[in-house]
Amino acid sequence: MKQAIAGVTPPELGEATITTVWPSIAYTGLGRALGRAFQSRLGFGNIMTLGNVLKLATIPVTLGIFFAMLLVPGMNHRYRLTNRRLLIESGLSPKIDSAVLLSDFDAIEIEVLPGQEWYPCGEMIFRKGKVETFRLSAVPHPEAFKQICLKTQRSFAAVKNVQAHQAPVAV
Repeated sequence: MKQAIAGVTPPELGEATITTVWPSIAYTGLGRALGRAFQSRLGFGNIMTLGNVLKLATIPVTLGIFFAMLLVPGMNHRYRLTNRRLLIESGLSPKIDSAVLLSDFDAIEIEVLPGQEWYPCGEMIFRKGKVETFRLSAVPHPEAFKQICLKTQRSFAAVKNVQAHQAPVAV
């Protein structure tokens, strides 16, 4: 398909991926527990702390969680933003688990659960009015992803508004 602007596709012509993010290991309960432990400042000075010792001691565990999240069915998730909707996909060959249309939310809140701040990541809560319509867990750098989602949503709404006000073209 030819595109006037590379990578830009009107929603009616096709669904184009804007960006994809993978959740942090704080997606898991063990990952959040490790995040809380890594923040421990008990010890001597800034280097010899319990948190730093635990970081070194748990490298095999954190690597195990990381690779499990990439390879184990049921743990392999990703969040994909398109020009139409936001999807949660899972599996090595991505399959859609759930989705929200860009028109189905008007606000995004970020909530950082205990243990997520170390990674840094957080929950993204999508709302339509006061109703939660969608949630993404352990999104890395959630504020940046929130801004991308809101800009994509505004672009989607602007295109819909222009299309609604265009006069039909006579053929």
